[in-house]
Amino acid sequence: MKTALRIILALVIVGLAYALYQSIQTPIEFRQVKKERYEATIQKLKDIRKAQLAYKDEHGSFTGSFDTLISFIKQDSLSVVKAIGRIPDSLLEAGMTEQQALREGIISRDTIKVAIKDSLFRKGFNANDLWRVPYTDRDSFQLGARTVESGNVDVEVFEAKVHNDVLLGDQNQRLLINLNERMEKKQNKFPGVKVGDLEQPNNNAGNWE
Repeated sequence: MKTALRIILALVIVGLAYALYQSIQTPIEFRQVKKERYEATIQKLKDIRKAQLAYKDEHGSFTGSFDTLISFIKQDSLSVVKAIGRIPDSLLEAGMTEQQALREGIISRDTIKVAIKDSLFRKGFNANDLWRVPYTDRDSFQLGARTVESGNVDVEVFEAKVHNDVLLGDQNQRLLINLNERMEKKQNKFPGVKVGDLEQPNNNAGNWE
């Protein structure tokens, strides 16, 4: 009988120790996973923002279509002004401006076309994967674009985002719910990672900035 009680007590102690370990370790692991996935997601959203700004420069508005944005990156070009010549130091010291040098033919400017994928993105960048949320199989960012009125002026805006439920859906559900509530109710932020805003101009900022 005493042996059986000792075994039961030992099992209870082991169970309690394991529960205590999990109560400490689970939040630590959740924060680590969140950090890694947020960093990868933020980089992807920065790429989307970079592509959107280039697209707007060329077409006058943002796009709400990943197909259009990816095609633009792969096939289109940017207009870049190339400097030809330089102003001699002696003329700079004499106060010559760039506009004066242009008028007198000392320097010139030429507009050339540079491929988007070569000029804006790092080596190895895969435009075809732009839509995909990191650490998921087939989940896509939500992408939208529209025109909003701000101070009686029409402003082009875009938004790309992913909810925590998608990005961290395979993690501890109680900790995920707590994170969403903290971001949404206490911090008044979108419960996930987002760049831009469809409701009002925000200078294309991310909610991590």
